[in-house]
Amino acid sequence: MSAPSFPAPSRTPPELHIASLVVHALPKRLPDVRAAILAVAGSEIHGASDTGKLVVTLEAPSTDDMMARISQIQRLDGVLASALVYQHADTLAAMNEEIGDVHGS
Repeated sequence: MSAPSFPAPSRTPPELHIASLVVHALPKRLPDVRAAILAVAGSEIHGASDTGKLVVTLEAPSTDDMMARISQIQRLDGVLASALVYQHADTLAAMNEEIGDVHGS
């Protein structure tokens, strides 16, 4: 009697998830909120207004990691709201693929 054969575990290719958010914070808490957002792995702040609005991008290796990072930002003391503006996910191989220009070079 031979041992049962099990399929090899599938290995999904590494991914990159990118999202952008507009985060609205209490203006008086803006410096603290900025620092806390920048402490979140894969985060960058691209702009901020005196009224407490910040433009934030996040990168993460999976959907679960991205959702955890967004949730972490939403729960920060001083954050009133956040709105997901853009989200994209693809394999790292596809993200690193070169795209030629319209003239074929």
